[in-house]
Amino acid sequence: MKNQIYKNIAMWIIIIATVILMFNLLNYKEATPREEIDYTAFLEALDENRITEVVIHGPAIKGKFKDGSLFTTYAPDDPELVSKLKEKQIRIMVEPQTESPGWGTILVSWLPMILFIALWIFFMRQMQGGGGKAMSFGKARAKLLTESQHTVTFKDVAGVDEAKEEVKEIIDFLKDPKKFTKLGGRIPKGVLLVGPPGTGKTLLAKAIAGEAGVPFFSISGSDFVEMFVGVGASRV
Repeated sequence: MKNQIYKNIAMWIIIIATVILMFNLLNYKEATPREEIDYTAFLEALDENRITEVVIHGPAIKGKFKDGSLFTTYAPDDPELVSKLKEKQIRIMVEPQTESPGWGTILVSWLPMILFIALWIFFMRQMQGGGGKAMSFGKARAKLLTESQHTVTFKDVAGVDEAKEEVKEIIDFLKDPKKFTKLGGRIPKGVLLVGPPGTGKTLLAKAIAGEAGVPFFSISGSDFVEMFVGVGASRV
């Protein structure tokens, strides 16, 4: 029980951390806002010695003013630009132009989303007991025992003669319900078998189905306990 609690806590921590990581990646912004200026304003700032450094990335130019503010602009094909920057003793950095992103880049950009979906599916499978589909909340887990499988009868049940005698009317009703409905009889809502574990309650229920020749559905009480309200009740 404690291991399951620790597993659920760890799963929630991983999911929350993944959501925070995705939020930071999708909403990443520079700490200092970057002002976009035209090329004329850039040349004027260059002539007035108000620029300390620039980063050239193809036609895009990013730089920093002496007051610490950042800017970006786009330059035409100006062969004299580098010479002007050298004359003003401005630090020049160049970034190579990258081609269109490949599959590796696309995969890395989508990795947080894929990881989040995988963790969510795994988490839902854990909540469903690990056997069902991720979203099969109300799906019943009852096991069906048909006549083609091994049929249990009263011969397989030792003792409990009084209980066998009590359920004979139910067997007759299951075999021929019209016989009782003509006389105004109603099918019983159910039979409550009470006793300690291992006393043959389930075996007796299988024997009733076997004697009547009807299918037998088996489900444990723990399958009706779920973390979501109404999920267990929907399996009845």
